[in-house]
Amino acid sequence: MKDYFIRLFEYDRYANHIILESIVKANNPDKPVKLMAHLLAAQQVWLKRCQGVPAVAGVLWPDWPVDILAGIIDANSNQWIEFLKGLQPEDLDKFITSKTSRGDTFQDKLIDALAHVINHGAHHRAQAGQHLIAAGIESLPNTDYIFYIRALNHWQ
Repeated sequence: MKDYFIRLFEYDRYANHIILESIVKANNPDKPVKLMAHLLAAQQVWLKRCQGVPAVAGVLWPDWPVDILAGIIDANSNQWIEFLKGLQPEDLDKFITSKTSRGDTFQDKLIDALAHVINHGAHHRAQAGQHLIAAGIESLPNTDYIFYIRALNHWQ
């Protein structure tokens, strides 16, 4: 299962870069840039939660310029994958405690938090794609997981 989540986070990196390329080609429309910055900031918060480290109170909707997002995508992905590599199989069923930005405390299984991070990214990439279409981009890249896996298997 750990290897499966590593593959999902590698896919997440790929899909984030693909959408970011479309954002840049569309001359950086404001809303897609903000969505990508939020996606990446949330990944950082969730990583701290999963590591059991209190997340530094930060902005979940940062005003990051587009030219730093590629580096953040790679840094986030590398940190997530290193975290995952250090897990034991039984760690996935352990509960993590987290506090929301409003101060509410929750306990979730680590495996569910990991699934959330991946799904949260897909959700916001789709939103960014819709805003790119509204901004006039003619077609979006295919960021579906299965196409990533097929391409990965073809390359190997």
